[in-house]
Amino acid sequence: MLMKKLIVKLPRGLQARHTALFVRKVTAFESKIILSKDGKTAGGKDIMRIMDLVVKEGDEIILLVDGCDEQVAMEALEVYLLNVS
Repeated sequence: MLMKKLIVKLPRGLQARHTALFVRKVTAFESKIILSKDGKTAGGKDIMRIMDLVVKEGDEIILLVDGCDEQVAMEALEVYLLNVS
């Protein structure tokens, strides 16, 4: 299991469009992926629960990845969440 604290750099955070793209990326991996913010968690494939976290640009989140492709998944999702363009 990999765990990493990240500061989200996506403009406007994980609003509907960015959350949908994040979930699409998550579904490409076999690993179990969990996002956590302020003690609340959401499965990486659950778009509504992720939106309930209200992740904004500059928020600190914890990304947990567990599975056979966890390293690749962590890198890809980290790049997405830290993308400032």
